[in-house]
Amino acid sequence: MDIKCIIFDCDGVLVDTEKIGNGILLAMAQKHGFEMVLEDAYRYFNGRSLKDCFRHIEEAIDQKLPESFENEYREKSFEAFKTHVKPMEGVEDFINKLKIPYCVASSGPVEKIRLNLEVSGLLDKFEGKIFSSYQIGSWKPEPGIFLHAAKEMGFDVQDCIVVEDSKAGVKAGISGGFKVYGLVNGFNNEDLEEEGAVLFSSYDELSKLLKL
Repeated sequence: MDIKCIIFDCDGVLVDTEKIGNGILLAMAQKHGFEMVLEDAYRYFNGRSLKDCFRHIEEAIDQKLPESFENEYREKSFEAFKTHVKPMEGVEDFINKLKIPYCVASSGPVEKIRLNLEVSGLLDKFEGKIFSSYQIGSWKPEPGIFLHAAKEMGFDVQDCIVVEDSKAGVKAGISGGFKVYGLVNGFNNEDLEEEGAVLFSSYDELSKLLKL
């Protein structure tokens, strides 16, 4: 395969945010009777829209969450992201060596993507190449955001690869016709492989796999 463009997911692929975001969500949901360990949150929540996550919680507790829940979650997580977010290990070197176009395509709002990239020192690498599900009204596991990113970058699906870390994200990429590489973290290995991703555990390993 002649790779002409790389489409990165953001959280858990470019920036190390999943533990922060899931930890805050679980702590808030626990006050409403929801119980889940962090490892399961990685499996059920990563890569999905907040609405999907909230729906899962509401079904489990058999009641609606307060109307203020989303705003409170966003405020708390944004504050935490401002001070705690770091780039994923090895990703900066990997990007610096790339000689082909790349972009980021995420289920999160643009302001969240920009904040996390800025705090982690990666924003300058992605200016003008940030695509959000909120811009098109389509969220993973639907393939829309990846198809949109490929089109905006000027490439056909078969010329792009997707780099993901969530089941929903891999499902989105595969259903869109992309070859997907899955960054494993010890919790998601089986899920990503099940959905058809090529697994890798570090950006050094991805470099060797892609031979870029």
